Amino acid sequence: MKRTKLVSILSMVLVFAIFTAGCATGAKNGGGASNNEFRVNLSTEPPTLDPAQATDQVSFTVINAIYEGLTILDENGDVQPGIAEKWDVSEDGKTYTFKIRSDAKWSNGDPVTAHDFEFSWKRALDPLLVPEPSQYAYQLYYIEGAEAYNTGEGSVDDVAVKAEDDHTLVVTLVAPTIYFESLLSTAIYFPVHQSVKENEAFAAAANTMITNGPFTMTDWKRNTSITLEPSDSYYGRDQIKFSKVSFTMVNDSSSELNMYETGKLDYAGHPTGSLPSDQFASLQQKYPDEFKIKGTASLYYYLINTTEPPFTNKKVRQALSLAVNRNDLTEKVTLGGQIPAYGLVPPGIKGVEDEYRNEVNGDYFKEDLELAKQLLAEGLAEEGLTQLPAFSITFNTNDLHLKVAEAIVDMWRNNLGIDVQIGNEEWGVFLDNRNAMNYQVARAGWGADYNDPISFISLFTSKSGNNNTGYANAEYDELVERINHTSEPEERVKLIADAEKLLIESHSIIPLYYYTNVYLMKPEVKGVYVDFKGDIIFTRGYYEEQEQ
Repeated sequence: MKRTKLVSILSMVLVFAIFTAGCATGAKNGGGASNNEFRVNLSTEPPTLDPAQATDQVSFTVINAIYEGLTILDENGDVQPGIAEKWDVSEDGKTYTFKIRSDAKWSNGDPVTAHDFEFSWKRALDPLLVPEPSQYAYQLYYIEGAEAYNTGEGSVDDVAVKAEDDHTLVVTLVAPTIYFESLLSTAIYFPVHQSVKENEAFAAAANTMITNGPFTMTDWKRNTSITLEPSDSYYGRDQIKFSKVSFTMVNDSSSELNMYETGKLDYAGHPTGSLPSDQFASLQQKYPDEFKIKGTASLYYYLINTTEPPFTNKKVRQALSLAVNRNDLTEKVTLGGQIPAYGLVPPGIKGVEDEYRNEVNGDYFKEDLELAKQLLAEGLAEEGLTQLPAFSITFNTNDLHLKVAEAIVDMWRNNLGIDVQIGNEEWGVFLDNRNAMNYQVARAGWGADYNDPISFISLFTSKSGNNNTGYANAEYDELVERINHTSEPEERVKLIADAEKLLIESHSIIPLYYYTNVYLMKPEVKGVYVDFKGDIIFTRGYYEEQEQ
C-alpha cells in the first residue's frame, strides 16, 4: 500500500500480573478442549445482528466474529488487511483506493465484491432504513456526501463511495482522517450480502444470515444460546482452529462463575459476562494463572435526561455529580482496579506523543459535598422547587450495575437528602427506552471504536445517533467540525480538550470510572485476548496441546 506504515494503535495497559505464594488448583476442565469448542457466556440476547443497526457490546461480540470489514486490528491494535488485501491513499489524504481479495467469499460461496461494500455503506446511510435509521450512521460522515444523504438533504448518488469493478473500491473523504483505516474495522463499515434487499429481517435467524467473516452462525435459540462454526468459505479458513464457539445467555454472575468452575465455560467475566465483584480477591488466590484484570479504553458513566425538568437545570445536574465519591465506588464496590473518572476520554487513547490522558489533564471537577448542597438548593430555587422530586436510576439487569446504583443512591440520599429509586430492565428493553430518552438517569458505557479521542468526543454532537442525553450545543458541534478538519496534531488535541471540557462542565453525563475487564480464562486456551477497546477477540484462538 502507498503508505509504508499503517496507522499505529496504542495498546492499553497490560494484564496485571497476579502472584500468590501458595499453590492453587485450576478450575475443572470440561469438554471444550477435548473437541476444540470454545464456550463463553454472552449474558443476554443480542438486540440485533445487523451490522448497520447494532450499537451494543453483546451484538458486536457476535457480529465481529461472523463479518469482516476492509481492515482488521491485530492484538497490538495495529491495522492489518482484512477483505481489502491492499490500498493506496492519494497525496491529499482524501481518496482511498481499495483492492478486494479475489478469494473473499460469502458463507454461501458468492464472491465478496466492491459492489457489496458500496451497497452496504449506502444502505447504512439510508434515512429510511428498516426497521429504523442507523444510530451509527454518523460514523460514515467522513465520506463525502454521506451526511447530506443521511439527513435527507442530498442524494445517494452523491455519496463518494464507488465500486469501479468487482475488486476496486474508491472512497473520497470530506477531509484527511488519520484514523479512517481503523474505522474500517468497525461494524458500521462491514458489508452485508445484497440479498438483504429482499429480506430486511435477514438478521433475525441463523438460517437467513449470509456472512463473510471467520465464523458463520449455525444455531440461535432465542434467549438461550448461539452457536458459531468456522466458515469454510472464509479466505483464512486454515487460521481458524476452534471447531465451534458456543455462547450461553446466563445473566447472573454467580451462575456464570459456577459454570466456569464446573467446566461448562472456558471464559467467564467481562466483556460478555460478569463475575461476582465480592469474590475478586479470593479468585485471584484460587486461580492465579486464570484470573485476569485488564484496563480498557472505556468509560462507565450515567446519562442524565437533560430535557426533563428539573434536570434541565445545570446546577441540579452538577450537584448530583459532585456528590458521588468515586474512590469509594471503585475501592469498595467495583473492586476491579477501575480508575475514578473526572473526564470523558479514558487512559490508553493516543494523543500526540503520548496517551491523550497524559497530555491533557482529565480532572475537570472534583467531589465537593458542600458545593453540591449549595448548587442543588440554588438549582431547585431557580426551578421553583424546595426539594428534588423523586426520580429513578435505570440500568440493564446485571449484578454489578445493581451494586453501583445502590452505592450511588446511598451517596445521594446521605449527602443530599434526596429520594432516588432504582430499576433494572432486560437489555433490549433498556436500550429501547434509553434511545427513546424514556428515563431520568440511566447507566451507560462507551468503549473506543478506534484509538482516537474523537471516538468519545463525537458521541455527544447533536448529529450523533448515540447521543441519548438531549445535550445539544452549537459550540460543541463547531469544535467537533474543526477537529475533523484539522490535521495539525497539537492544534487538534487542543480542540479535543476544549470540547471535552465543554461537555463535562455541562454535567449532562456523570463520569464514574474507567473500565477494567475482569475475567477468568482456562490456561489451555491460547490466542484469545481482550483488545484495547475491551472486546474479546477469539477468532484465531486455539487450545494448547495438553501433556497426558
